[in-house]
Amino acid sequence: MDIKKFLQIISRGTVEIINADLLEKKLIKSFKQKKPLCIKAGFDPTAPDIHLGHVVLLRKLRHFQDLGHTVYFLIGDFTAQIGDPTGRDQTRPKLDKKKIQENAKTYKRQVFKILDPKKTKVVFNSLWLSKLSAQDILGLASRITVAQTLARADFKKRWEDQKEITLLEFFYPLLQGYDSVYLKADVELGGSDQKFNLLMGRQLQESYMQEPQVVIMTPLLEGTDGAQKMSKSLNNYIGINEPPKEIFGKVMSISDEIMLKYYEYLTDRDLNFVKALHPKEAKMLLAEDVVAMCYDRESGKKERADFDKIFSNKEIPENVLVYELAANNLNEKLEDVLFNSHVVSSKNEARRLIAQGAVTCGALTISDIKNVPSGEVLKVGKRRFVKIKRVS
Repeated sequence: MDIKKFLQIISRGTVEIINADLLEKKLIKSFKQKKPLCIKAGFDPTAPDIHLGHVVLLRKLRHFQDLGHTVYFLIGDFTAQIGDPTGRDQTRPKLDKKKIQENAKTYKRQVFKILDPKKTKVVFNSLWLSKLSAQDILGLASRITVAQTLARADFKKRWEDQKEITLLEFFYPLLQGYDSVYLKADVELGGSDQKFNLLMGRQLQESYMQEPQVVIMTPLLEGTDGAQKMSKSLNNYIGINEPPKEIFGKVMSISDEIMLKYYEYLTDRDLNFVKALHPKEAKMLLAEDVVAMCYDRESGKKERADFDKIFSNKEIPENVLVYELAANNLNEKLEDVLFNSHVVSSKNEARRLIAQGAVTCGALTISDIKNVPSGEVLKVGKRRFVKIKRVS
């Protein structure tokens, strides 16, 4: 095992490692004792979809797995009932248990697109946090001061702006830190916005006479808008469960300015090699790589070939989606057809595209489905197609 080389791999695209020397010592000790390290990452199941922003961190976990270490994919079903206050300017509403459980199930189905299931332990922190007594909670609270908590940037700003902070929110970083104590985590990974919570784990471990975990912070990936961090709520995300064609097209839509970041955070490609490519070729290769990561290499190649046909040769792709429309149905509108055929994610999006003149049939702009004969293909936006088939 070349530890120096592994440290270079794990350091690529990270914001900060606290601390790298301790990580090297842990790796050497693990190798000598033939005992895998406990690598922890926590996810609050507050949204059902995993996107490329999450993949930045998941790939780091996979690197550790490839070296033989065990990843604890921690679903914060207990802490989600509090709500992570990170980056919030107000108290976040609590999720109910049923919604948390539904989201957790989808997480478990998606993460194994990136992680090795044989080296992953999916755990729920309600297993241990729900068993803490009132005395345990009081003992945990005694290990941190109010001053330390208010030093946290988001709490400090809310305090200065005289916005509400509940005592419950103070417990979130404490409980996340206790997760590390319970699991005896050697390494914890999280986004750069999670620094306070991650360091809490180190602090609590030391107070419980454990060796502190190494903290590895990953960057926040910009979304398809190229400005704000990737988020489903901002509709600038690329979900790993989306169809290959949608993933390919969305990656092709990102700006050249952030393309190199995507390469650095989401692939193992040599960045000097990428910089030498023509921008269009570089983006095509990136989109192919991302689809291959979420599905397989053949899917990546196929989507690249289809995309090239559409945009270079102006061809309609093979196996275009077919939507059957009853001939006697006079009430279905164009926006209904686009939504019901799953070409768009909402009727609002459909109405917006229609208003922009982005729905076409050949050279014609379409605003009414009645004007589309059976067998004709609608182009929706730049990369989506649906064939209309009228049936009696």
